[in-house]
Amino acid sequence: MLIRTSDLTLPDAITSFIDGDFVAASGHKIDVIDPATGKVVSHLYEADAAEVDAAVRAARTAFDKTDWPHLQIAERQKLMMALHDCIMDNLDELAALETLNTGIPLAQTKGMHVPRAAQNFKFFAETINQLGGEVFDQEPDVTSFVTHEPLGVCVLIGPWNMPLGLTAMKIAGALAHGNTCVVKPSETTPLTVARFIELSRDVLPAGVLNLVNGRGHVTGTSLSSHAGIDMVSFTGGTKTGAAILTSLATGIKRPAMELGGKSANIIFDDADFDYALDGAIFSSFMNNGQMCLAGSRIFVQRGIAERFIAVFTERTQNLRMGDPFDQATEIGPMIDRAQCARMLQYAESGAEQSATLLAGGKMALGYGSDLFVEPTVMLAPDNDLAICQEEIFGPFATIQIFDEEEDVIARANASDFGLVGYVWSEGLTRAMRVAKALRTGTVLINTPIVRDLRTGFGGYKMSGLGREGAKGSRAMFTEEKATIIAQQKRSFPRMGLGPAERK
Repeated sequence: MLIRTSDLTLPDAITSFIDGDFVAASGHKIDVIDPATGKVVSHLYEADAAEVDAAVRAARTAFDKTDWPHLQIAERQKLMMALHDCIMDNLDELAALETLNTGIPLAQTKGMHVPRAAQNFKFFAETINQLGGEVFDQEPDVTSFVTHEPLGVCVLIGPWNMPLGLTAMKIAGALAHGNTCVVKPSETTPLTVARFIELSRDVLPAGVLNLVNGRGHVTGTSLSSHAGIDMVSFTGGTKTGAAILTSLATGIKRPAMELGGKSANIIFDDADFDYALDGAIFSSFMNNGQMCLAGSRIFVQRGIAERFIAVFTERTQNLRMGDPFDQATEIGPMIDRAQCARMLQYAESGAEQSATLLAGGKMALGYGSDLFVEPTVMLAPDNDLAICQEEIFGPFATIQIFDEEEDVIARANASDFGLVGYVWSEGLTRAMRVAKALRTGTVLINTPIVRDLRTGFGGYKMSGLGREGAKGSRAMFTEEKATIIAQQKRSFPRMGLGPAERK
């Protein structure tokens, strides 16, 4: 079944969802845009400080005064699986909403993003039945055991580039461990998260999952500075993450930050050429290139560089742009004019810094809106250029040529970011050696983007704090408690005795 925009029933307005229901429309009105056409498809009403306070209070009450944090694991598993089913039962609608709101091709939202959002809930339903505590017995006649308890009210701030999939990872991890939530999607792409939370109304008790909408400097600031929250999990830009960290430090609240990336994609001359080429193109241009883990800082060893650059450039020029609802489309529009301008500015700065433009670098006309930019490739003379150091967040790849392993490792690590690294080589010893040397939270060897949810995902350096995954999410969303039991009466000094008693 293919749902197109004409088949969707869109809300005229998206409002906050607090304590089990959507509230009346009020506050600043923001247009929700279809980037493929430039048309307004809905609106949202921004939550001010008072509305944020109401949402936090609802979550606080659900945590402090209901049995939600204390549900048996089997009961919580049922609810998590019900949320999985909510997504899969509405796969076509949610994928269409995601494509409509982001411009990401439907083949990707339906084939990967929305099913992955559902998988997050199934994964955590299974995980909480396997994670246990720890027991220690180092001290004589003393048993110490460690348990993990729900943290409390979790603020979950999602990104605009994969709204449902990445926000669902946060929601699933928080709910699975017994927390209550206040979710803020990007004001640019609120449609799928709002629809999912509407669907969750039939599954979750009131107050457990709440939604507020708005811009970061209004709604986001009110959330991160609220005294009633216990943590903020944020996915987005490094600058915004730093501002949230400053706010959280004032209240001694817990941060979890998945921030920017500028991932090195290293292709050695002994790699399977066609396979590595396919992987480099996919990791550079999937999701319209708007991914924090894009492998778009490509290093190619000199022995294959000329051939690789020629074929990569040709393949980039052949990428199929157009209507994201067309199953054949590979590249859709950018999210907004600011991202278009950013792409073009980096192409200009690259040329000014002696990079060679191989493909793209200009607007693509005739596609229905002014948000289409040609996929771009530039050959960079060294790693210090802005196009090699700064996150562009669009279909923009840079290529550098290297000779020796030591040199490419040094250049790959010469970055403020450390989210993901890619290594392509048929030599296992070399691949493992390079993977160990890369200062990144994840290294992918001979594969483009893939993830085992049991592993932690997060970054070194300015790419963030904390890890999302099985144990990582438990650390993020729980408090660790040590309980120490004496197995028999112990000998210890008796203080405050009188002279007679001391004898």
